[in-house]
Amino acid sequence: MRAATTLDHLFGLSERTALVTGGSSGIGRAIARALAAAGARVLVAARTADAIDATVAEIRSAGGAADGIRADLGDRAGAHALADAALDAASDAAGGIDVLVNSAGVNLRPHLSELDEDTWDATMAVNLEAPFVLGQRLIPGMAERGYGRVIHISSQQAHRPFANSGAYGVSKAAIEGLARTQAEAWSGRGVTVNALVPGFVQTPLNRRLSSDPAAVAALARRTLVGRNGEAEDFAGAAVFLASPSAAYVTGQSIAVDGGFSVH
Repeated sequence: MRAATTLDHLFGLSERTALVTGGSSGIGRAIARALAAAGARVLVAARTADAIDATVAEIRSAGGAADGIRADLGDRAGAHALADAALDAASDAAGGIDVLVNSAGVNLRPHLSELDEDTWDATMAVNLEAPFVLGQRLIPGMAERGYGRVIHISSQQAHRPFANSGAYGVSKAAIEGLARTQAEAWSGRGVTVNALVPGFVQTPLNRRLSSDPAAVAALARRTLVGRNGEAEDFAGAAVFLASPSAAYVTGQSIAVDGGFSVH
């Protein structure tokens, strides 16, 4: 068997449709590009039309299939609207969403003594409630077809507080809990659910820490590989978790952090 045929059997995503929230920047963008390169049709969901268009154009120019959906996940209505739009977009292909990547997030981290209820609510709406709503809307269709993959993006703050974890850390701990409960509910019907746990990655979500060279260098020293993460470091892990090869991997929180979490 030729190597290319074997790799396609293991990791190919042709005839699959993936929805990537936060897919126009950072880790979400890298994952969207990787899933498209593996053969999936990718729906790029984000708030900013120009960024969506740029990502879709980049994927198409590389030979992939992509479309954009403008979405605001700041409340449940926005999450339901995205689910409606994604299902409509997928209906002319295989008939549903096969892969859901929850990468959209907000990183509002005042000191806990200054954390107000509005900031708490805004954090939970995007980081936790939107993934819950999208799961409730999209996973049943995956289960009916016998194939589904859900990938949440977590954070080191789910496990260890530093740099004012605040509501952000709580939301990421909760998303890993959601992954496990979704895995319990749906894995028996062909839907796996996992979370990727990044180390420090210099993306737009981390502008505050990224602006402090000393902090950036200190975080790099905490890894075992000697550098901070890059968005592209998550491409291969996401393709694996979205692929047929991940059928027996579910309910897991998988660190992609250069050894940050064990150092």
